[in-house]
Amino acid sequence: MSETHTLVEICLEDVGGARLAAEAGADALEVCAGLVDGGTTPTLGFVRHCAAAAPALEIRVLVRSRPGDFVHGAEDVDVMVTDIEAVRSGVEPSTRLGFVIGTLEPDGTVDADAVRRLVAACGDAPVTFHKAFDSVPDKPTGLALLADLGVTRVLTSGGPGPALEHLPELADLVARGGEDVRIAVGGGVRPANVAEVVAATGAREVHLRAPGTVASVGVSAGYDDGTRSVTSAEVLADVMAALGRQVQR
Repeated sequence: MSETHTLVEICLEDVGGARLAAEAGADALEVCAGLVDGGTTPTLGFVRHCAAAAPALEIRVLVRSRPGDFVHGAEDVDVMVTDIEAVRSGVEPSTRLGFVIGTLEPDGTVDADAVRRLVAACGDAPVTFHKAFDSVPDKPTGLALLADLGVTRVLTSGGPGPALEHLPELADLVARGGEDVRIAVGGGVRPANVAEVVAATGAREVHLRAPGTVASVGVSAGYDDGTRSVTSAEVLADVMAALGRQVQR
């Protein structure tokens, strides 16, 4: 792997998407449910499916007990700890497992006690702090705290809104994090701008969806609008091409 290789993480919730991402040359998956609500914890069955479909990729499991804000009470944290333990014990030992967490105090600072509990539950699995970090008011201080808490990766746009609006802030975070806390840039990252984002920030990793739609099958009883979101092989190919990565077929 060259020093300029930018890792690509694909966020997905569809059965079949993991195989497409692996075939396209992605490096990791963020495995989720409920992406329309910003993402929630997926089922163990889906985690196992993704691990089997993409055995060479790191499977990073989002752990978020509910939609909405990132201020989690003790019961929410209890649920998330239990989910982490269930995934760790429920996947094959060969799975390259990681976890994606994030919880804040009401003022937007990192909830150190909750993060400490969640990181401990993850054991040896690497831990990412997700885009809740966009709301942290003092990001350099927040980044240093997360490093002390054992977080090794932060997913962020650099602030509210798309990453393109925070390129200088992201470049600063990438430099501060170094190899201790890798900064993964996500938020509005698309094939048309991914090369610009990487060049402007020095990001070593990018995070994005590769969305497509397919028509629903059969007769609906009112539970869908006629289409559903899936991972698109075409969008995956465009991302890899924009980064100068060879797309596998």
